[in-house]
Amino acid sequence: MADAPLHEELVHLPDGRTYPVLIGDGAAGALAGVLPPGVRRVAVVTQADIPVEVDPGCDHRVFTIGGGETHKNLATIGDLCSAFARWGLTRADCVVGVGGGLVTDVAGFAAAVYHRGLPVVHVATTLLAQIDAAIGGKTGVNLPEGKNLVGAYWQPSAVLCDTATLATLPPREWRCGLGELAKYHWLGGGRLDELPLDDRVAACVRIKADVVAADERESGRRALLNYGHTLAHAVEVAGGHDLRHGEAVAVGLVYAAELARALGRIDDAAVAEHRRVVGGYDLPTTLPAGLDDAELLALMGRDKKVLGGGLTFVLDGPSGVEVVTGVDEDVVLRTLECVR
Repeated sequence: MADAPLHEELVHLPDGRTYPVLIGDGAAGALAGVLPPGVRRVAVVTQADIPVEVDPGCDHRVFTIGGGETHKNLATIGDLCSAFARWGLTRADCVVGVGGGLVTDVAGFAAAVYHRGLPVVHVATTLLAQIDAAIGGKTGVNLPEGKNLVGAYWQPSAVLCDTATLATLPPREWRCGLGELAKYHWLGGGRLDELPLDDRVAACVRIKADVVAADERESGRRALLNYGHTLAHAVEVAGGHDLRHGEAVAVGLVYAAELARALGRIDDAAVAEHRRVVGGYDLPTTLPAGLDDAELLALMGRDKKVLGGGLTFVLDGPSGVEVVTGVDEDVVLRTLECVR
């Protein structure tokens, strides 16, 4: 299996640039071949519990960040940039993020701001990172007031999705990736649960690449990639991140379906299909106990997609998934009971 050719998808950016996403068993071994020409040294950003070593084929040093959402903050970015400076990293060098979505978000943001921008390559080691977080150039960290409220759009030079690393994931980490994968069923993926793993990853990468090509900076279509995320981000913050991101997205998808039905956008069968897909991935479909409705509502009001009066959600409908603005707060609150 390790000798099988890697699958390649190209991400086309609106300015004409492209970069490759290599998918398959052993993709991490292709790192040296995808670094930008002339790179002298590589700063490898990772976490202590990630059992993946990479060889960029040049002078490199490993910089380890803490695990968990509590370390996804501006202090971590400052610590990384200071460590880069002490090592003497320059604009002739490159950052490589090795890990899941937290690592790619942090490594990408550090690369974007250090010396006003260094190239970055991501070696995505979790399902969530491979199908979503590592692709498309969105980087960022959390504030106490909400998730990913500080960040930058900084496109990688390449992304390596080594599917061999997925076999080492703890069950909960695997399910988190499935939560993010589930949304792609309604973004053009269809019955992804019927495909082999590599083909599933490639299909999700292809969908995300197409969206990024049309809308790099989330001014329109790219917001659709946040399907299920409005409630999910609120749940993560309100619950102190006890529920992992993919788990929260799973609940958010079911909630979005229930909200779309409450607004007359979809029927009972469409809601049932959401519950089938999410439940079929062994993901939660109800909110954790103890979350306050008023706090969830306030957090959803701070979501980055909010464009004006009322609340903004990505919802299914007669024409497919789209951004819906001005959703009445009373309907939002009533529908929370459907995921209790």
